[in-house]
Amino acid sequence: MSHERTAERIGYVVKMYPRFSETFIVSEIIAREERGADLRIFSLRPTVDVRFHDTLARVAAPVEQIPRPTRVSELWELLGEAHGVLPRVPHVLEELLAADVADAAQAIQLAIAVEREGITALHAHFASLATTVARLASLLTGVPYSFTAHAKDLFHESVDPQDVDRKIADASHVVTVSDFNLRHLRERYPAAARTPIHRVYNGLDLDRFPYAPGRPASPSIVAVGRLVEKKGFADLIAAVHLLRERGRAVPCRIVGAGEREGELRALVGALGLDDLVTFTGPLPQGEVRAEVARASVFAAPCVVGSDGNADGLPTVLLEAMALGTPCISTDVTGITEAVRHVETGLVVPQHAPAALAAAIARVLDDPAFAEALARRARALVESTFDVRRQARELDEIARARSLQEVA
Repeated sequence: MSHERTAERIGYVVKMYPRFSETFIVSEIIAREERGADLRIFSLRPTVDVRFHDTLARVAAPVEQIPRPTRVSELWELLGEAHGVLPRVPHVLEELLAADVADAAQAIQLAIAVEREGITALHAHFASLATTVARLASLLTGVPYSFTAHAKDLFHESVDPQDVDRKIADASHVVTVSDFNLRHLRERYPAAARTPIHRVYNGLDLDRFPYAPGRPASPSIVAVGRLVEKKGFADLIAAVHLLRERGRAVPCRIVGAGEREGELRALVGALGLDDLVTFTGPLPQGEVRAEVARASVFAAPCVVGSDGNADGLPTVLLEAMALGTPCISTDVTGITEAVRHVETGLVVPQHAPAALAAAIARVLDDPAFAEALARRARALVESTFDVRRQARELDEIARARSLQEVA
């Protein structure tokens, strides 16, 4: 039996929950709950991440794992259950048959949960799997859906433009995390002319990122992220090598794990930097904060990968700005909306180790300049990237959508 839909109840649809690389989703959920939102979380994959966030205990929303049927008998039973709950199934059958069978099955299960829980709206993160399933569940229930578009779901070579356009067209609205993304969506997708697209920056809980100006006497560099091409860590290692050649031995700690770890370690060895470059592996969120806070420089030398993949606006970059660690990054996608050259950080071209090395040296050589960068960076984060502001904007967008539906 389904709940009567009276008050707003939003179902968050995510590929995997919790996921360490997506702390911004947890922060968003907490901030919206603090504003009174009634949320449910639906995860499409079981988590494999053991580094649970220290903020998870603050999430009140129940989490439901949507299983992926693996046997024909399970699919048959699912269709039988749907027959009594989802009268729209025959009308959506063509869409279901066109989808991946596992995606269609999860959409049916999500739709059943929507009816059972009295969900009034669905919101998915990333324009890929989660939105695929949310859209089908919306068609099955009549409950509107929206989604947040980030980076890989827009720029990776595997992105199907027709699929994204269809998702935009059927959504009540779309959120994206930078002005760069907003322009990209409006320029590339015809449906964006009809569906409202909103830029809402990801936010930080600033209480968890206290500003601590002043750098340690011993210079050091820290970088945080998955060890993948788009993070540009090979360029950072090359920059550390250039600094050493110029007589500056600056230790660098790289926090994270990923498919390119062997390649990066080999590069460190080939350049004779084993005494300077340390790979810490993945760390809990609190330890990441500590690593960033005690460094002289935070480096995020992001690049556009050979597969088109790129970072949107890395949350850890905002975290470093909030903590007071001077930041150096690149002119990729929306990064310069936060790291404004010589105002809130330094910006160098991607794939430019020499420019990166020069920027690191500039920050280390001029403490007053570094402190000014850090101070202005913190002010920008407080004014623009506070999670409470993000939650308010998301609530205002959802409220406007609800009023339009009533009208």
